[in-house]
Amino acid sequence: MSDRIEKSGGNVFADIGLPDAEDRLAKAELALRISNVIRARELTQVAAAALLEIDQPKVSRLLRGQLANISTDKLFHFLNLLGSDVEIIVRPAGASRQGHLRVLEGACG
Repeated sequence: MSDRIEKSGGNVFADIGLPDAEDRLAKAELALRISNVIRARELTQVAAAALLEIDQPKVSRLLRGQLANISTDKLFHFLNLLGSDVEIIVRPAGASRQGHLRVLEGACG
């Protein structure tokens, strides 16, 4: 066992060397937002499933972070169905670097 501690680069998926780390992090953050809305609205998984137009086991998997079979577009759609706006902003990354995908916290209203 190692006593070595490494500081995270801000993306646990990149830190452990998984492919598509930015996409995985974005999906996890979107799923967290969905979970927060479901919790704030005090929805059961069955009620959330009805709103999201999926079955309850899929809601359960979503809330547990099992996102392999859920696209980012589908997560956007779920947020819309739950009454959240999703805004996508595209801007130049700068001459010296590749662009990045991020999910930012917006004002709740």
